[in-house]
Amino acid sequence: MPRRMIEVDGDQWEVAVSGRITQYTKDEFGLVFSRGIGPDRERRVVRYSPLGAKSRELSLGRMSDRELRELLAHSQPSWTSPELGYRR
Repeated sequence: MPRRMIEVDGDQWEVAVSGRITQYTKDEFGLVFSRGIGPDRERRVVRYSPLGAKSRELSLGRMSDRELRELLAHSQPSWTSPELGYRR
C-alpha cells in the first residue's frame, strides 16, 4: 500500500490507507496517520469521501499535504476505531 509523509507542527506523520472496507465501498475510505515508534507510537484514523479518484491508493496520491493536514485535524484516536482494533 502506498504511504505518504506529511509534517504537522514539526512532527512527521506517515499516512496510509486503512485497508478496511466499509459498506460504502468506493464512496468512503479510511486513512491511518502514524507518528513515533514502539510503545510511544500514536495512531489516528479518519474516513473521507474522495471527490475524484475512486481508488484508495490513487485518491491518497492525489491529495495535497494541506488536505491531509485537514483530515488529521478531524481524525479520531486509535482506541475509538475498528480499523485499529480499538487499541490504545
